[in-house]
Amino acid sequence: MNEPPRKIVVTGILFFYPMAGVTYQFLHYLLGLAALGHDVVYIEDSSRWVYDPGLNDLTDDATANVMRVVTSLERHGLAGRWAYRNGASATRTLGMTDREIDRWYRDADVLLNVTGSQEILPQHRQIPVRAYVESDPFMFQVDVVNGVQDTIDLLDGHTHHLTFGENIGADDCGIPDTPYRWHTTRQPVFMDLWQGPTVGRAGYRTITTWRNKGKDRMLDGETYLWTKHVEFERYLDLPSRRPVRFELAVSNDSEASRVLPANGWLTQPAIDVSTTLESYHDFIVDSTAEFTVARDQYVRPRTGWFSDRSASFLAAGRPVITQETGFSDHLPTGRGLFAFREIDDVLGAIDAIESDPVSHSETAREIAREYFATDRVLPPLLDALES
Repeated sequence: MNEPPRKIVVTGILFFYPMAGVTYQFLHYLLGLAALGHDVVYIEDSSRWVYDPGLNDLTDDATANVMRVVTSLERHGLAGRWAYRNGASATRTLGMTDREIDRWYRDADVLLNVTGSQEILPQHRQIPVRAYVESDPFMFQVDVVNGVQDTIDLLDGHTHHLTFGENIGADDCGIPDTPYRWHTTRQPVFMDLWQGPTVGRAGYRTITTWRNKGKDRMLDGETYLWTKHVEFERYLDLPSRRPVRFELAVSNDSEASRVLPANGWLTQPAIDVSTTLESYHDFIVDSTAEFTVARDQYVRPRTGWFSDRSASFLAAGRPVITQETGFSDHLPTGRGLFAFREIDDVLGAIDAIESDPVSHSETAREIAREYFATDRVLPPLLDALES
């Protein structure tokens, strides 16, 4: 490895939102950093309430969430390397003791705030390098331009700022300029987690929330949407255009349950797919390919964003057909990975995959190996923290 070993605290939303896709996202960082020789732990130390999937609501008791996730962490060799602490809740401290947590804050070299969801507390400021890792570009940059003080305070609590918006700073990118220096990165994937047969047979699938609320942003008099249903609606007639199976694992939504089957889409509850790592893994590995859209906030500003879920599809050897955000400036497309702007692009990608599924599956995995594997993504990320 190029970097000397470091003591790294990873934090984020692992216990806050205990769904399999999020668990995989953090496992990729934790296992990847450990494989590179770093001393790494996960600590979530937040005053917020957590999301309980059983209640479909927030709760102040994170015990069930923590136990649900810890099984997966310990199965992958992370026993004793995690903690949840919330002094304002009924849960208090789970995993490492308060003394162990505080020792990590004193001794750590780096705090990686993946998704940027952890508020920066006084104890975090003992860590000399505090990196905000932004998985959703555009929103916070707009907040900064619009003077949203909570966002500015959060960003100011970090020494370094990284983003999945790989086009940031490009002439054709609409992410607004801010006083912060943004380093580009992408979701790392620990490839060993995504083994499976050469091709899948269950059709063109993805996992999604149909309608999202509360995160639209206004910039220069234009509204940029967070919800995905507006983009999916442009492609509802796909099942009538090609004789292949289309399926969404979708959040509970009355509109989705009515509109999708009426247009030939198969559906299943996203929560069923996302309950365990095994169900999430099998949904992806069994797929022929992923077909998905991207949020308006990623597409219109040409952010260069690419989905962490889509990266897992690629790692499993499943081709990906996804809406162009400008990511094709940074990733190879046309085999194994397809960027689309219109429905004819989607149809052409399906025809290509159906004509040679083995080759496209092999290429998908090669793309993941070359562009998303932890040993390709994480060393440059750590290098950026030196500047």
